[in-house]
Amino acid sequence: MNFLAHALLAGEEPAWRLGGLLGDFVKGPLAACALPADIVAGVALHRAIDDYAERHASYRRSRARVSPARRRYAGILVDLFYDHLLAASWHEHHAVPLADYAQAQYALLAEHSALWPPASRAAFARMRSEDWLYAYRERDAVARAVDRIARHRLRHPNPVAGAIDELATDPSGFADDCATFLRDAGAFAYAFRSAAGAR
Repeated sequence: MNFLAHALLAGEEPAWRLGGLLGDFVKGPLAACALPADIVAGVALHRAIDDYAERHASYRRSRARVSPARRRYAGILVDLFYDHLLAASWHEHHAVPLADYAQAQYALLAEHSALWPPASRAAFARMRSEDWLYAYRERDAVARAVDRIARHRLRHPNPVAGAIDELATDPSGFADDCATFLRDAGAFAYAFRSAAGAR
């Protein structure tokens, strides 16, 4: 659910960014996907980044920082923590101010709303109305997102509510992991896009 990181890593091509934002909601083989080819390329990059994260030492270190009681959900939590850390240090990653960048992503999504997978519609409507991408710079917004996932996305009793506290156990460790991962994932994504002729 790290929408901000996926948008950033998708680069400057609008279709690729759209694919990056849709990626969590597009299921099944991409060869059978009905989306336009350039958006599918963005979804493919999203999936490649997710696979890359699972193998990356810093991302794995962050997952290990989550307490054993919540370790099963560490991937979800680390994704959200990384979006928070990215938003909080946004000026180091992009020339466009985060508030403006976020509005551009909402406009891109709205322009192509006919392509949204059904499972994404409620999430994207809330994303824009609550300005998730910009709000994630604040710890309290991430805490609400974590609690919302605990209530609505996980179908069985779980210990995820209140898991924003995990971030407080080692904030500098998570921040260092995130910075290293974003640097390396940026190079990985650039190579992926370049191989496909995108920016």
